[in-house]
Amino acid sequence: MIQPARAPRTAPRFAGADPGGRDPMTALRRLAAAGLAVAVMTLSGVVLSGAAAAGSLPPETFADLAAKVTPAVVNISSTHHEAAGPSDQAEPFDFPPGSPFEQFFKHFREQQGHGSGGQDMTALGSGFIIDSAGYIVTNNHVIDGASEIQVTLSSGKDYPAKLIGADKKTDLALLKVDAGGPLPFVGWGNSDAARVGDWVLAVGNPFGLGGTVTTGIISARSRDIHSGPFDDFLQIDASINRGNSGGPTFNLEGEVIGINSAIASPNGGSVGIGFAVPSNMAKPVIEALRQRGRVDRGWIGVAIQDVTPEIAQSLGLGQPTGALIASVQSDGPAAAARLQQGDVILTFDGQAVAETRELPRIVAATPAGKRVEVVVWREGARKSLTLTVAKMKDEPQVASNEGAEAPTADGPARRLLGVQLSALTDDMRQQLGLADDVRGVVIVDVADGSPAAHDGLQQGDIIEQVARRKVSSPADVDRLVEQAATKNPPSVLLLVNRQGNELFLAVKVGKA
Repeated sequence: MIQPARAPRTAPRFAGADPGGRDPMTALRRLAAAGLAVAVMTLSGVVLSGAAAAGSLPPETFADLAAKVTPAVVNISSTHHEAAGPSDQAEPFDFPPGSPFEQFFKHFREQQGHGSGGQDMTALGSGFIIDSAGYIVTNNHVIDGASEIQVTLSSGKDYPAKLIGADKKTDLALLKVDAGGPLPFVGWGNSDAARVGDWVLAVGNPFGLGGTVTTGIISARSRDIHSGPFDDFLQIDASINRGNSGGPTFNLEGEVIGINSAIASPNGGSVGIGFAVPSNMAKPVIEALRQRGRVDRGWIGVAIQDVTPEIAQSLGLGQPTGALIASVQSDGPAAAARLQQGDVILTFDGQAVAETRELPRIVAATPAGKRVEVVVWREGARKSLTLTVAKMKDEPQVASNEGAEAPTADGPARRLLGVQLSALTDDMRQQLGLADDVRGVVIVDVADGSPAAHDGLQQGDIIEQVARRKVSSPADVDRLVEQAATKNPPSVLLLVNRQGNELFLAVKVGKA
């Protein structure tokens, strides 16, 4: 379950290397005295290598780093009005039934004014100061919908905070406090330079306990936890818990390389899997919030989906790469540039699109009004087009190919795919809630264990295209499926309309 938000080792020492109690260098000198020059050079290389490696080990203590950065980390308390009664309110985190901690936190909630419905609720989180003037970065979910925001500095001083701007798509927010003087602050680091295995330090306000420092390493990069359209999280194993949200992740230079935002946890507590928004994604968002109070993003007007190995094979693409256009909005820049449904976007403005989720981030970061080159895969060849990016109106959709069940049907479609088809009548159109301009053939049944069931076709799907050709009757589908059965390997690319959303599915053709 994804939820909104190790001790260092000392450097190794040589011990027991010489049975007589002598250290390794003594042994080397004895070897040298015996004239074993080659052995001396080889072993000394090992010793030097170990000394060089010692420079990459963690420090014996993180105290100096913690002392340097913690003054700029703040606790954030936001007040929200809730109409629900106490029976509907969750505790800050989960405890086993009957645990004494249940009573403790019940008492804590009552002290905070949560004893009855309709009262104010207090949410706790973390943040960090990025400017001596009092600008503070945190997560949007820490302050979203708050009527009041209070910031507590490491010194214990409290200040009311003003919301400068927030961005739900990246879960970031910018606050401002007036402390009457300069405040300690921290700077941004380069998250692109952070490597898996690098040491990090996290600081925050877990469970409202106040400034807490934990250490760990970067466990992975580019994690997609399906929390938003631009997911690209750093995964860290430094212990972070509820209340750490909005707090910083530092590198060993004391630079912010991430904003702690979520944890994966079966019980609400830390299990060593935390997620931080990379600083290189956060910096332009925060700067836009500071300058304009909002974030303007690029938009091209397409819905996209993953290129599966089966789809790549059907398109002659070789390897599954790029982003497949499931539909093109008629009033968008993509339509004006003549991008087509079924095109696979391979590069955008000179940047390679290795997988679908990369395209929304690349497009969003492109300024509105910029003319860019887009390379697509169309009809077995690369094609270059030029479009002008517009300002985003709505979050780009990613067509989902999740879900697939059931399937039985006469003719090639029944025998080779395992589907029973029907013409799209007015009654069916009304029953399925389809728009008047939707054209195609209805799947009325899908046989269990059939190729159609295996590859994701569902009862109620409208087949609009078979092998990139429009179909209007079951006979059209039968004819094109039968042609696909002669290919090697036998497969067919279908465009289906599922509850108003179009997506491509590659289906392996069975044996007659």
